[in-house]
Amino acid sequence: MKQKKNTDFHRTQRLFAKLMKAFATPPDLTVSEWADEYRFLSPEASAEHGRWRTDRAPYQREIMDAIGDPRVERIVIKSSAQVGKTEILLNAMGYYIHYDPAPMMYIQPTDEMAESFSKDRLAPMIRDCPSLTQRVVDRKDKRSGNTTFHKSFPGGHITMIGANTPAKLASRPIRVLLLDEVDRFPVSAGKEGDPVALAVKRTTTFWNRKIIEVSTPTIKGASRIDKDFDNSTAEELEFACPECGEFQPLEWSQLKFEHEGNEATILGLECRKCGCLSKETKWKRQPIRWKAKNPDRKWRGFHLNELASPWKTWDEVASDFLTAKHDSVEALKVWHNTALGDAWEEQGQLDINELLLKRREMYNCFIPEPVLVLTCAVDVQDNRLEYEIVGWGAGKKSWGIKYGVLMGDAGQKEVWESLDNVLFATYQKQDGQVMQIMTTCIDSGGHFTSEVYAYCRKREMNRVWAIKGRGGSGEAFIQRPKTRNKAGVWLFNIGVDAGKDTLTSRLQVQFPEHDGYCSFPIETDRGYDEQYFEGLTAERRVIRTVKGKNVISWEKKSAHARNEPFDLRNYNTAALEILNPNLDYMEQCRLGIAPPPSQQIKPQRHKKARGVDIW
Repeated sequence: MKQKKNTDFHRTQRLFAKLMKAFATPPDLTVSEWADEYRFLSPEASAEHGRWRTDRAPYQREIMDAIGDPRVERIVIKSSAQVGKTEILLNAMGYYIHYDPAPMMYIQPTDEMAESFSKDRLAPMIRDCPSLTQRVVDRKDKRSGNTTFHKSFPGGHITMIGANTPAKLASRPIRVLLLDEVDRFPVSAGKEGDPVALAVKRTTTFWNRKIIEVSTPTIKGASRIDKDFDNSTAEELEFACPECGEFQPLEWSQLKFEHEGNEATILGLECRKCGCLSKETKWKRQPIRWKAKNPDRKWRGFHLNELASPWKTWDEVASDFLTAKHDSVEALKVWHNTALGDAWEEQGQLDINELLLKRREMYNCFIPEPVLVLTCAVDVQDNRLEYEIVGWGAGKKSWGIKYGVLMGDAGQKEVWESLDNVLFATYQKQDGQVMQIMTTCIDSGGHFTSEVYAYCRKREMNRVWAIKGRGGSGEAFIQRPKTRNKAGVWLFNIGVDAGKDTLTSRLQVQFPEHDGYCSFPIETDRGYDEQYFEGLTAERRVIRTVKGKNVISWEKKSAHARNEPFDLRNYNTAALEILNPNLDYMEQCRLGIAPPPSQQIKPQRHKKARGVDIW
C-alpha cells in the first residue's frame, strides 16, 4: 500500500513538472544569443553553412541586440554589400517566429524580389533550423494555409510583399516591420503615396512595435536611408589601432595600396593618430565598438562598409575600386554606394566651355578609325525632324558623327523620304571601309505618333524602332516589347531618366583612354556648334519633395531651353543597348588580336518576329 502511494506521488510530481515546463517563461535571450543557439546557415544560401556564429562578424552583435531591445523602436542600417545585413534580417525573423511570436511584414522593392527572398533565403532557413521547422508548417501541406508570400506560426505570421503593391501594404496590422533596400522603393505605391509611410501606419496599434530599415544608399539628398540615418544615433563602427590603441572607423582615405592595372596590393591602413600602417589581419583582430554621433536620438542607426567585412578582403575592395574608376563615373558611383555604404554626392553641372567644347577634335575623315558601330536617333517636331548619328567603340566610347535637321511637315511623306537618305546611306572611314547605321530609334511621343508607327513598321528589317520615353527614377532604361502594339509595331519604352544619368556620367569622363569618353568633331559642317552643346547641357538634376520623399528629376535649366541634342544622345544610347553588340570583341577583331574560335563568346539566341531580329 505504501509503495502504491509513493508511485502515485512520483507520477504526480512528473506531471506537475511537465505542466510547469509547458507554462514556464523562456529564458531571456537577445537576438544574437538566439542566433548562436538556434540558427543554422543553409548550404544553398551561404558558403559557410552550418551553425551560426556571431563571432564570425562580431559587429553584427550590437545591431541584432538592438532589434530585440524593448527600449528601441526603430533601427536604421545604412550598409554596403558583403557585410551580412540580410543575415541580420533573417535572424530577426527567426527570433520572432521562435522566441517572441508576432505579426511581421517583410517588404522588398518589388513582389518579384520578395518572392525570390522567400524561396531562396527564408524557406531554406526554416527548413534547416529545427526550432523554426516545428513552428512553420510546410506550405505544401494544404491544411497550413501557408504560401510563398505568407507563412503562419503559433502566435503570429510573416507576410512578404513588394513596395509597389499598395493593397497589400495596407492589408493588416503589423508589430514587426522589416524594410529591405528602401532606397530602391518606388516614390509612391500606386496612387496611395509613400510605401514606407503606408507600412508604418500598420504598426501604430502596437505599443511594442519594431521597425527595421535596411539599405545601401544611393544619391545624396535623395537617399531615404541616408536621411533616416542622419536622424538616428548615427553610430560608426570603430576599431582599436593595433599600435597605439586609438579607436577609429576604417575609412577608405586611410587605406594605402599599390596597383598594377586593376590589381591592388594593400600596404596597410594608416592610423589617424600615430600614422602607423597596419595590415588587415591586425586591424580585424582588435577590439571594436560602436560610437554614436547623436547619442540622445531615439532611433538606433548603424553604418557599415566593406572594409569591416570578414567576407571581403581589402585587396578585393581596392581592386573593385580601380575597375570602377577605369570603367565610368556610373560604375564608380555604384562602387561608392555598395562598397563604402555611403551616398554619392553628385558633381556640379556640366560646363560648356571648360568641358564639352574642349572635346571637339579634327576627325580628318567622316568616321574615326576606332568606330565599330553606327546608331541614329530621330526627334520628331511639328515642322522638322532632328537626328544625330553616333559612332561607338570599345568601352562604349562615342564619337558624334553628324547632327542634322530635316525641315518639313512631319505629317507629309517628303520629310520621311529625306530621312531614308540619312538612315540608308553609306559612311566611309579614312581607309575606305564603308559602314551603315545598324539601329535607329525614333521618338513616337509627339503629335505624329501614327506617322512614326507607319514609317517604322515598314523598316523593321533595318532595325528602325519606334520608342516612347518614360520619366521616373524607377523606370528601367530599356523595356523590350513582348508583343506588337495595336498599331502593329514593336514599341520600345525607354526609361529616360536612367539614360540621362548614364549619359551625364559619360560626359563627365575627362580622359580619352577611359571607357565612356565622348568625342565630338570640330568640322563646321557636322552640326556640333555652340548651340548643340547648349542643348546637350540644357537639363539638370534637381531634388524635389514628392509626397514627402525627396526624389531626383530632370528639368530644363530655363523654360525656353532647347534640349533636343540631350534627348537624341540619350536615344542613341538606347539604340546601342537595344542592338547590344560585343564591342570589345569587335575591337579585338579590328586590331587582329581576336581569340581563337574555341575561346570566343557564343552569341546569345535572339527572339524572332516574322523574320525580324528585334533584339
